[in-house]
Amino acid sequence: MAEIPSQPSLQDLRAQIDAIDAQLLHLISERARTAGRIGALKTGVLYRPEREAQVLRQIKAENPGPLRDDTVAFLFREIMSACLAFERPVTVSCLGPEGTYSESAVVHHFGHAVQTLFCAHWDEVMNAAESGKADFAVIPVENSSEGAVGHTLDLLVETPLKVCGEILLRVRQQLLVPPEINALQQIQRVYSHGQSLGQCQNWLNAFLPQAQRVAVSSNAEAARLAIGQPGSAAIAGDLAGERYGLKVLQANIEDESGNTTRFLVCGPEAPAPSGQDKTSLVLAVRNQPGAVYELLAPLAQCGVSMTRLESRPARTALWEYVFFVDLEGHVAQARVCQAIEAMQQKALFCKILGSYPVAAR
Repeated sequence: MAEIPSQPSLQDLRAQIDAIDAQLLHLISERARTAGRIGALKTGVLYRPEREAQVLRQIKAENPGPLRDDTVAFLFREIMSACLAFERPVTVSCLGPEGTYSESAVVHHFGHAVQTLFCAHWDEVMNAAESGKADFAVIPVENSSEGAVGHTLDLLVETPLKVCGEILLRVRQQLLVPPEINALQQIQRVYSHGQSLGQCQNWLNAFLPQAQRVAVSSNAEAARLAIGQPGSAAIAGDLAGERYGLKVLQANIEDESGNTTRFLVCGPEAPAPSGQDKTSLVLAVRNQPGAVYELLAPLAQCGVSMTRLESRPARTALWEYVFFVDLEGHVAQARVCQAIEAMQQKALFCKILGSYPVAAR
């Protein structure tokens, strides 16, 4: 009668874990040394968004499990972040203070080894990257429930920076309160950014109709105000709660469960094609019948898909508009380049904001 193999003991399994950890440490260290050698060969450009996007896509495609694709991508994002910081830390400007969704977007895209430069206004965020004080700027441009962020779109028209990446951040709005508040009835006012108040208005109408709603410059500022004023709460993310010592009284109070904010990464260099890219433009046309139709016709003629069309009042003249357009593909592709050249001939104004890797979902 054959012997039944004995099951490994807890001590045996822990020994296996220790051996695997030692291998991981050796391989991560070797990766960092190799990245350092690559950094020594680079001329000027430290961070390549298209290369990082390709690595993360390959990791997801080859993931054998049991960990989920997004978990594996997170781990490798942090490894790449640490390796890049070993060469030279990347500095990214975003709206402050600490704890904003903009900070969460920066960490989501660049990893925790990034150096964050907090700014008081969106203009300052862009100026920091334009002047070289920061390597990149991260700004929000649209939310799935509240629509476009007008001021940051206007800044894209004027900046010399190029859009080199996008971030899709799932926004979970938390009702944050000081430790002494334990019931909704104790809340007299709610601080938050205007966009967040709008994203939670149905919940607020149903559960906090008596509370005053106060719009402030950022969700992090809302958290700071809530901690110092009796009877106050803030609508913000978990990161703001951690930064300012607030607790979650009600979680995920956003009206739309898929609430997502899209951020753009802006920097001095244009990324090369990654294989799954998007191109953003801003255009203006004459205010006459059929002008927009004629402007967009080359897209169909060249087989280029448009994924977004957003109009904004132009700053130059009353009742004039500019159009923000997102296209599938990279400007280096012949069909995309051909379509844009044809659109430029019909437009009063055309600026290519950038071609960049599509954000991983």
